[in-house]
Amino acid sequence: MNWDWEKLRENQQKFEHKREGGGPSMPRPPQMDELLSRFKSFKFPGVFLVVIVIAALFFGSSTFFTIETDEVGVIQRFGKYDRIAQPGLNFKFPSGIEKVTKVKVKRVYKEEFGFQAVKGSGNYRLASSSSQETPLMLTGDLNVAVVPWIVQYRISNPRDYLFKVKDVRAILRDMSEATMRTVVGDRSINEVISKREEIALAAKEILQKEMDQAQSGINIVTIEMKKTNVPEPVQASFNEVNQAIQEKEQTIYKAREEYNKAVPLARGEAKRVIKDAEGYAIDRINRAQGDATKFSAIYQAYAKAKDVTKKRLYLESMLEIFPNLGTKYIIDSEQKNMLPFLNMGGGQSAAVPQNRFLNKSE
Repeated sequence: MNWDWEKLRENQQKFEHKREGGGPSMPRPPQMDELLSRFKSFKFPGVFLVVIVIAALFFGSSTFFTIETDEVGVIQRFGKYDRIAQPGLNFKFPSGIEKVTKVKVKRVYKEEFGFQAVKGSGNYRLASSSSQETPLMLTGDLNVAVVPWIVQYRISNPRDYLFKVKDVRAILRDMSEATMRTVVGDRSINEVISKREEIALAAKEILQKEMDQAQSGINIVTIEMKKTNVPEPVQASFNEVNQAIQEKEQTIYKAREEYNKAVPLARGEAKRVIKDAEGYAIDRINRAQGDATKFSAIYQAYAKAKDVTKKRLYLESMLEIFPNLGTKYIIDSEQKNMLPFLNMGGGQSAAVPQNRFLNKSE
């Protein structure tokens, strides 16, 4: 409703006039100015409620916090390390008293050395700018190799990771490069190119020891060696050298193959000849020993009966000789002239019959 301020003022004046004339006293109504001043000075309870709600939200958000399953919370009280908060809903004192820092302990981080990964593909290109680490390294046989690699790691100790080392990433990169140069410097260029897995394992072991000694709070998961090679200006010459080495090895392999074919065969033949000779020697020795034994036995029999043994030996000898003879003439020992019995100009038919005994009567 609208107020009639003029009428209200007139009524107020009439009231004051009657009061001054000695009329009965009446209670004085509140003035409008007083009402307005009171209304302005009055504080509604809703403002306090809003302030209380804001304060509650602020302290609640800074007191209760949630840790994800792949992380932990490092809580500091007045800046000093206090405890580790595990995954889930946790409580702490409000901000200004305690502070929480969330650390991803299950995430695998990686650092690339000597190359740049091409986005959107699995390829990479070697580092060429001066701001990146050069992949050139000196090998043990005084050759230069291009060695790119990747270090993958996890945060194993959040407290050490946050407070023991000022810049963990920087010390990781420095120690990784120093470790890789040490490992590569102990091997030849051919080993660096062909034995990348062995180099990666050796570098991982050394790097983990160095990071543990520095109390960095990280665990090296793996070191992945990319394709190693020689610098591009000398790559053609290096390929020619490798080709010559391969041809040399191929020639040596063929020579060894021929050697393995010929030498064992010759050795086997030599052993066979030696065995034959040894067998022949044993046979001759046994035969000689048998002949000697036989002769000794004959001599002993001869010594016991000389005439009988002599006659037996003679007959045995004749028994072996006679079958091998051709035409045989048996002539009386007293015959002086043999011409009447032989036809010198004739053939076999004109001669005396074979095995014919000739005596004086003929």
